[in-house]
Order: sequence, then C-alpha cells, then structure tokens
Amino acid sequence: MISIRNLKKIYGQGDTATHALRGVDIEVADGEFVAIMGRSGSGKSTLLHILGLLDKPTAGEIYIDGRNVLKLSEGEQTDFRLEKLGYVFQEYSLLSELTILENVNLPALCLARKNNHRQRAVELLETVGLGKRVKHYPNEVSGGEQQRAAIARALINQPKILFADEPTASLDATSAKIILELFREVNKNLGQTIIMVTHEPEDDKYVDRVIWLKDGLIEKEDIPRELTPINPEDFFITV
Repeated sequence: MISIRNLKKIYGQGDTATHALRGVDIEVADGEFVAIMGRSGSGKSTLLHILGLLDKPTAGEIYIDGRNVLKLSEGEQTDFRLEKLGYVFQEYSLLSELTILENVNLPALCLARKNNHRQRAVELLETVGLGKRVKHYPNEVSGGEQQRAAIARALINQPKILFADEPTASLDATSAKIILELFREVNKNLGQTIIMVTHEPEDDKYVDRVIWLKDGLIEKEDIPRELTPINPEDFFITV
C-alpha cells in the first residue's frame, strides 16, 4: 500500500514562489495500475518524481508498506530506490556504450546482488519481445524497442512500484499502443503496481484508476468503465 498525505512542493520564495503541489492525498493499493493526468503545469511529473524519491517535497508524508520513506537517510533512500522502485522515462535513458542486455542488467549490478541477475535480464528481454536484441546497442534498435528495454531494466530488481513518466510521448501510435498494453500485461500477470503520468486522455482505457490534477491539487478521480480488450498477438508475457 502507498499512502501520500498532504504532499506539498513549493519552488522559490516570496512573491515569486510556485506552488507545484498544494496538499495532495492519495492511496494506491498493491497491484493497482494508476494514471496521473492533467494539463501541463498541473504537478503530474513533480508528484511522480517525489513519489519516486527523485525529488524532495516541501511538506507531507509518503508511506510505503507503513514506512515513512521521507524519513530515510540519503543512503537508505538510495538503497530503497534500487530495491523497491523501478523507473521508466520518456527519453529511455539507455547508455549508448552498453548493449541492450548490459543496460537491463545495470540496476542489478548497482545493487550487487549475488543471484543470477544476468539470466533474469535475458528472461525479461524475452518477456518484452527483445530476445533477439540482447547484443544490439541502443542506436541499433527502434524507439519502441528502446522503451521496451527500459521497461525490462526497470523490472530487473523486482521492484514493488514501477513509475512511468509519459513513457509513450516520444513514440508513434503503434509503438505507444504496444508499450501501454505491455504495462497492462505486466500489471495483470505479474501483479506489478504501476503509477504512470500521461497527458493522453485515451490512455485511461489501460488503467484501473485515473487521478486528475489541476493547479497542484486533485481535481477528481475516475475509474474507467471498461478496459480495452487485450489482443494476445501484441503480448510477450506468459505465466
């Protein structure tokens, strides 16, 4: 369970201060797929970065499994990010000098786990349909394939929460659909909790709930009436 209480973020001081978040309260259940939507400047990415411990709030609390993660030391937060949180960003953030397999394996190396993380990396690449791309470099595959590799990388340490910040914004419509359906399959088949920021209203058909932000506050919450039917040919995951 994720619990966000009275989360605030202020940039600057005095008359020039910008109130990016004005007191946000959210509960996210384990295994839930939540989208955060709203216009540009509504506070979507700020909220996601704070939840992912990539930025600090001005005030508020974040509890994950009953633990106030904002009370952790810098070192403890670093370990927590590596062990419990996964990230997928719009720009992929793959290292050009590493192969696809090496990129996916990198967070496991940072965590210095002794298990067979290389084999897990190979299996994850198979899962996202990149089994034949393990030795390729990022500039040798398409944007959609790079994003799939980024998803595999985000899952390598078996995170409790997967954060995605506008993961399809740089993709064409076909690649975007594949990525969103892959997220949904990861969520449903693996029970992965996902919190995704998106600016596309039609993305709501892939998620369990939509939280709308406006001017740093929750405007409303929607539960989509019906999820888009899954096309098995678009998926790579088997359970």
